[in-house]
Amino acid sequence: MSEFFHVVTLEEAVARLSHLPPVGTEGVALSEAAGRVLAADVRSDIDLPGFRRSTMDGYAVRAASTFGATESSPAMLEVTGSVEMGASAEVSVGRGQAVRILTGGMLPSGADAVVMVEHTQALDNATIEVTRSVAPKQNVIEPDEDLAQGETLLWRGARLRPQEVGVLAALGAEEVQVFRPPVVAILSTGDEVVPVGSVPRPGQIRDVNSSTLGAMVRAAGGVPRPLGIVGDDLDELLATCRAALSEADTLVISGGSSVGTRDLTIEVLAALADSEILVHGLAIKPGKPTILARVGDKAVWGLPGHVASAMVVFHVLVAPFVERLGGLSRGAPVARQPARLSRSVPSVHGRRDFVRVRLEERDGQLRAVPLLGRSGLLRTTVESDGLIEIDVNTEGLDEDTEVWVRRW
Repeated sequence: MSEFFHVVTLEEAVARLSHLPPVGTEGVALSEAAGRVLAADVRSDIDLPGFRRSTMDGYAVRAASTFGATESSPAMLEVTGSVEMGASAEVSVGRGQAVRILTGGMLPSGADAVVMVEHTQALDNATIEVTRSVAPKQNVIEPDEDLAQGETLLWRGARLRPQEVGVLAALGAEEVQVFRPPVVAILSTGDEVVPVGSVPRPGQIRDVNSSTLGAMVRAAGGVPRPLGIVGDDLDELLATCRAALSEADTLVISGGSSVGTRDLTIEVLAALADSEILVHGLAIKPGKPTILARVGDKAVWGLPGHVASAMVVFHVLVAPFVERLGGLSRGAPVARQPARLSRSVPSVHGRRDFVRVRLEERDGQLRAVPLLGRSGLLRTTVESDGLIEIDVNTEGLDEDTEVWVRRW
């Protein structure tokens, strides 16, 4: 026990995980690719859109034919035809001529600009007046303006949003190589923990953490694999962890991480083959008694049993790891919102505090209202909108200090 609680910073804990590899990859249909993480760079093998096209409904013209046109002195142009949508432009445009065109239509040869229909007036079927001049390339997209052949636009490690899916569709990708979602095994420990469907007897509590952490795993892009509850039994806990690590990509154990005669997590992790305790103790509150171990090339997390502590540690440390395990090269940006503290909040020099806050608008200002309560209370997590962070070198924050709220 003498080696326990040599606390490290969050940055040190992250650094000790940096060598662990991401999960494998798989091919998925383009229709299933949204939200997945791209496993390889995507280089265009074509120009996009591939032809000169109009960005407006109007008339394809030679820009020089419109120079000097105004409402009082319009340019008169001969209409020589039209461009059908989805077809090659079979007509051409000469000096003093115009061709009808719709948004997205292919520019005919000889044309270098498009006059908006709003800036024209039809005199008859074959003649229009142009009341505003256009410059060369105005209202026109060039063949490689969107994407040039050989250009890389999508990069390995990016999460695919609808717009990236659209690019893949434009490139004709029916299947996409992505990282598979990491499987996160979740295990609750303790003789006092009972299943959600049970009625707790005095001294017992329902297994809140499996459901809470499972939801947080999904939000981080992982697949939760609940393992249920294991009591304070060394052999059973060891066997369960071995089985979990043979199937899952990482393991999260809640409870059993403090120093005490019945806390077996640290003993079990040390007993696993090719294991190394990387961290036992973080310089944060809540969440100090956090364990981080390496077993082979997989990480095992020992989170505090109190739900608020477990949620905070998962939010600031485990969720970014799950994202990186799933191939994400840049973690999802943390949603932060500025606000001013409604009251002073104390802290201790040498640790990083995460305080649950509720956001309220008062007198036209957004206020962060601290919800102070013990880490075993669910109410403060439900009522909070997020967390404020008090730096390790700061001894508390004064009322009216501007803070950034990390949204849950």
